Amino acid sequence: MTITVSGSSGVTFPAGGVGNPAGAVVGTTDTQTLTSKTLTTPNINSAQFATVAGTAPIYGVRAWVNFDGTKDTTGATSTANTNRLIRASGNVTSVLRNATGDYTLTYTTAMPDADYSIGGTASRSATSGGNGAGVTVTANDVSTARTTSVCRIILLSNGGDGQYDVAVDASQVNITIVR
Repeated sequence: MTITVSGSSGVTFPAGGVGNPAGAVVGTTDTQTLTSKTLTTPNINSAQFATVAGTAPIYGVRAWVNFDGTKDTTGATSTANTNRLIRASGNVTSVLRNATGDYTLTYTTAMPDADYSIGGTASRSATSGGNGAGVTVTANDVSTARTTSVCRIILLSNGGDGQYDVAVDASQVNITIVR
């Protein structure tokens, strides 16, 4: 892998390297080749990230999505079992409504296995039949097993009996997948 830096702001290279720097360069150049795309022991600069400390492993979010369960991909309010409006996402291609409060997320790039963690939050606005609170996200494999390419979630609200047992569509749904 070759990293090329260009521009007029200048670059600082570690001293002691060899090469032919060009442009506004401070120091000497050094060629580094990445032989693996895997970071086995990532190091986060504590001066930039003061809250990160210790030697525990760091696990990245493999996928995330912010979607509206009450709207289809055109932005129209819909109760049809179609793809939902994705506001923003990373590694999520689509969110399919299977039934009220029941969604299948499809990943752009498959997970390494199906042993990942699903977390999320959801809320309903007054216009979608809610008061902005009282919705929980449940990783639920209903009739479709969790796979490396899809997962299924259920949004549940309090049915008035103290239990989160009523499936609902929510206008603000945020899901993260960690592995």
